[in-house]
Amino acid sequence: MSTPEPVLPRIRPEIAALPAYKQGRQAEGDAFKLSSNENPFDPLPSVLEALRTSTSINRYPDASAGRLRARLAARYSVEPDGVHVAAGSVSILQQLALATSSPGDELIYAWRSFEAYPSLALVAGATQVQVPLTPDSQHDLPAMAAAVTERTSCIIVCTPNNPTGPIVPQGEFEQFLREVPPTVLVILDEAYAEFVTDPHAVDGLGTRLFEKHPNVVVLRTFSKAFGLAGLRIGYAIGHPRVLDAARSTGIPLSVTAQAEDAAIASLDAESELRERVAAIAERRDRLAAGLREAGWRVPEAQGNFVWLPAGDQTLEIGQAFDQAGLIVRPFAGDGIRISVGEHESVERVLRIAASVVRNLPEAHPGRALA
Repeated sequence: MSTPEPVLPRIRPEIAALPAYKQGRQAEGDAFKLSSNENPFDPLPSVLEALRTSTSINRYPDASAGRLRARLAARYSVEPDGVHVAAGSVSILQQLALATSSPGDELIYAWRSFEAYPSLALVAGATQVQVPLTPDSQHDLPAMAAAVTERTSCIIVCTPNNPTGPIVPQGEFEQFLREVPPTVLVILDEAYAEFVTDPHAVDGLGTRLFEKHPNVVVLRTFSKAFGLAGLRIGYAIGHPRVLDAARSTGIPLSVTAQAEDAAIASLDAESELRERVAAIAERRDRLAAGLREAGWRVPEAQGNFVWLPAGDQTLEIGQAFDQAGLIVRPFAGDGIRISVGEHESVERVLRIAASVVRNLPEAHPGRALA
């Protein structure tokens, strides 16, 4: 006799249909995990020591992450209320989406971009407006500005764009801001800013765009360049009243004392970490150059990852990498993101990439072979 199906609580239909976030698969054995844009270097000894001596876990953390906020406020010459710290920059994205957007509103972002963006609008109940990238995988800022309506509540701009890699130029972004109404929140998601070597890239903090345009909030994270992905800590710089709204929608006490201590220790060791970032950026450039030499049409890579526009062959090619012990991130129908991992992984990536590119049709957008 079969067991009857239980009667369950009603779930919003759009949430029931929303796929859960799917992180990069873990690596096993001697495989390389190149699917999550993590920093491949082990934590610095000074950061591990900060964790060892961190506040006891039987006490709640400081809900405001006050010590880290003060440190970042001094770093960027803002008041502490102009800094918001949360459990990763994606948490702040959700908080700002909830603070600005509700049913009847529109949230604009480029596509393809960070895979968490679609869920932000859906969870808030707003309408998502996806603006296609340009043929060279960049944000189409004029098209994004043209998509703004009286219902637009929030715009997200990711630079360098995850997963495709190109930056948003400073001049183009400033022109974009002149075309966007000041009542619309513009989130500049700079999770990979430390890896950027292009001098023309927008720098929301260095150029203090958040002061010139109070509707701009700049996001950064300690997960990538600083290597604290497992501790979940990121921050935003912007107008205090906008950040107050994010603080109001956030889950209290979500930043642990251990994460705050590790972030402060990382800032103390920034010169060492910057050396590692430079090594990753050099490895990225070498990887991108090798992929192009093998025959791939690789977009400008300015994060800690490269993009293969594999199109309809994405899953098939992703399987070839998987079988070679390379855990990459395939996005079905679009392409494959490959994180810059250990030094030893580079040659293996290039070997597999060269072996599959020649099987692409001659007119394939990812193929640069003659």
